Amino acid sequence: MSFAYGHGPLVLRDVELEVERGEFVAIAGPNGGGKTTLLRLVLGLEEPASGQIELAAERLAYLPQRAQAGVDAPVTVRELVAAGRAPRARFLGPLRQADREAVREAIERVGLETQADRRLSTLSGGQQQRAFIAKALAADPELLVLDEPTTGVDVEAQESLAALLEQLHRELDVTILYVSHEFGAVERFVERIVLVRGEVVFDGAPADLPGVWHDPSHAHA
Repeated sequence: MSFAYGHGPLVLRDVELEVERGEFVAIAGPNGGGKTTLLRLVLGLEEPASGQIELAAERLAYLPQRAQAGVDAPVTVRELVAAGRAPRARFLGPLRQADREAVREAIERVGLETQADRRLSTLSGGQQQRAFIAKALAADPELLVLDEPTTGVDVEAQESLAALLEQLHRELDVTILYVSHEFGAVERFVERIVLVRGEVVFDGAPADLPGVWHDPSHAHA
C-alpha cells in the first residue's frame, strides 16, 4: 500500500508487510520516515491512498506517543489501569469482580503492585510508562502497539521496559509492534526489525541488520 496526506507527496510508497500472530516486531527508522503513519494505517486511523490493509486481531491496545501527557491529573495507577478495562467492562456501573481482578493482574504484571494507589504524577517516567502498559494490558489485547514508548526515560528505564515487554510477549503470547527511532533496548528481544524510510528498506532478524543501524545514534541520519 501507499499513503499521502491530502494531495501531498507520498509518505509511504509500496509498503508490503505481514506480521504473524504472536510476533514481537520493532518498526524503526528516522524521524519523519513514516513509522507513526504506518502505525496509524495499521490501526485504521488513516486510509491508504492505494492498496489495502487486513487486520485479523479483534482486541487492540495502543500506547501512543506522549501517552504521559496529562499525568498531573489527580489519578492513581489503579484508576488509570481501570480505565483501560472499559472496552471489556459494562458501559455503566462499577467494575465487576472479573474486571477488578484483571486490573490487579495487569498492575502486578508490570511490577507496580506497591504503587497501585499512588498518584501517577508521583512516579518516575519509567514507572509511568509501565502504568500505561498495564492500562493497555487490562483490555486483554491480542495486539499491543507502542509508539515511541521510551521517549523521555533514561537508559536504565529503557532496558527495564524492553525486558518487561519481552516477558509479556512470552507469557501472554501477545503480538507486539514496537515503534521507535531508537531500538537498541529491544534489539536482543525482538524477532524482526522493519526499517522504514518512506518504504521498507529492511525486514529481517536483528542479526542481519546492516552494521550502521546497530548504533541507535545513526537512526537520526
